[in-house]
Amino acid sequence: SYDFKNISKSYKQANVVILHKSLADDFEKFCRANNGPLPLLYRSKPGDWKCPPLSSDSDIRTDCLQYKIYEHGACTGSLKSLEEYSEQLKDMVTFYLGCSFSFEKAVQNAGIPIRNVEQKCNISMYKTAVPCYSVSTFCCNLVVTMRPIPESKLEAAVLATSELKEAHGAPIHMGDPGLLGIPDLSKPDYGDPVHLHPGDIPVFWACGVTGVEAVINCRAPLAFTHSPGCMFITDLKNDNATVRSSREVPQVHCISQDPLHYSIVSAEAAQKIKTLETLIGTDPGDRGIIHLRCQDELLKACLSISHARSVLITTGFPTHFTYEPPEENDGPPGALAIAAMLQALEKEVAIVTDQRAMNLNKKIIEEAVQLGILKRPVPLLSYQRENANSALMFLCENGNPGRPRFDHLIAIERAGMAADGNYYNARKVNIKHLVDPIDELFLAAQTIPGITTTGVGDGGNELGMGKVKDAVKKHIKNGDVIACDVEANFTIVAGVSNWGGYAIACALYILSTCEIHDRYLRKAVGFPQLSKKMVWLLALPSVTKEEKLLKTLVRLRVRSGKTASLEMEVDGLPFYNTHSLMIEKLLQEVQQ
Repeated sequence: SYDFKNISKSYKQANVVILHKSLADDFEKFCRANNGPLPLLYRSKPGDWKCPPLSSDSDIRTDCLQYKIYEHGACTGSLKSLEEYSEQLKDMVTFYLGCSFSFEKAVQNAGIPIRNVEQKCNISMYKTAVPCYSVSTFCCNLVVTMRPIPESKLEAAVLATSELKEAHGAPIHMGDPGLLGIPDLSKPDYGDPVHLHPGDIPVFWACGVTGVEAVINCRAPLAFTHSPGCMFITDLKNDNATVRSSREVPQVHCISQDPLHYSIVSAEAAQKIKTLETLIGTDPGDRGIIHLRCQDELLKACLSISHARSVLITTGFPTHFTYEPPEENDGPPGALAIAAMLQALEKEVAIVTDQRAMNLNKKIIEEAVQLGILKRPVPLLSYQRENANSALMFLCENGNPGRPRFDHLIAIERAGMAADGNYYNARKVNIKHLVDPIDELFLAAQTIPGITTTGVGDGGNELGMGKVKDAVKKHIKNGDVIACDVEANFTIVAGVSNWGGYAIACALYILSTCEIHDRYLRKAVGFPQLSKKMVWLLALPSVTKEEKLLKTLVRLRVRSGKTASLEMEVDGLPFYNTHSLMIEKLLQEVQQ
């Protein structure tokens, strides 16, 4: 039974777990390891029924409206009082854990409706598929509360709760419940169904009922908890926390429509990534790409990639027809810069390219490993259309759209199909005979929930640039013919496509070192990943790495009358006076 009056009184509330003293140390470690769902407010001594820091005159045996009793992991009943267990409680320890009800007044003060209060019901609580960090016998999946929040109020809800860490802090997920492994919002595991109004987004906070699941799984001979919704009411008033600096101010960005998914990042990290986007937007070739740029695409793309488990990269644009193979230097270095960072972030990554260029790319990858640019070889794939389902079979296990092999596809300086079905270089030369139909993977991805795409280009004829094709036709030389017709969810426009690859790698590093984003990725369970910062730092692109990759490309291509110095050009620009300066600027922004 939910006490609606407590909202207006604004007193802090606590979840309660009571265990035998022999389990207390391990449970405390479990709470410290998963402090999102289990923020520890107070741990009593054995047999101590009071909690002086939280209440001046309390008795845990009677102060909750209802209790649950667990014996060997099974719930064996509900109780109004624990007084009949006073003897057993002498050897038991009470844990008081923060509760999300404690932040509801702050949410209301931010002008955000509390739907469960409006509907006069308990909050909805769900078991998820997200595992907590295990300690000894304590292991379980995260439990969350769900509150419907109007889409226009998402950022206000995050701001209102992010600093209230004793009440679970900021949300751990916003959007499709299926991404947490929740099959049906109408069937909560605890509490009552709360109905969404039109325009509401389901927003999930870590929940102290996670402690109940831990108690069940540890199979203690005897344990007690409060009944969900019947928390311990403290004497402490809820105080709205003040967010002080841009490092701590969270921003909310939508990173996917199908499934609907929002992410969180600090304002400081977001601004750094926006600066990277501005830097790479420099147009050294005066192509007019300023007209193609879409604001914040780098940030949104990298937020999406940050959430991905498995990423597929494609590159390859045949332009140098006096060489065999006719690949240009733009694309592969940027692709490997992204791959190196993805490997450092422990994500799965593969590269798909043209069948005719497989041997070249295999040798480039081998040398990148030998040079220490990649930690290990990247799987190299090719794609050919054999039937109408070829793309679906390639992207998904057994062609099942519900089981995609990749969460994100990235095309960087990859020849893109024009509206007439052909592929053109900047001079309007049709190069279709040199290009495998990898565009089909991006087209198929548009129909598969859970796969997001990014296109990186510098002229408008690259895969993924279909999103800006009207601007390409209007502002880019030969744009009416060469404009790529295939869209990506996110379009990153750079003066040179390699710069876009370097910026993606740098932006992923920035996101990984952002505490607000890291917590959201972890769903507030386990420990911060910042201990891996040095590994990520070493994976960043550098002038030395990119020079080595370019030299590898030069050496692996068969020269036909041109000098090696000319081959060190990228998009007609010498490496040292243009590209090295850009890399240095990007790294400088990362390290500030």
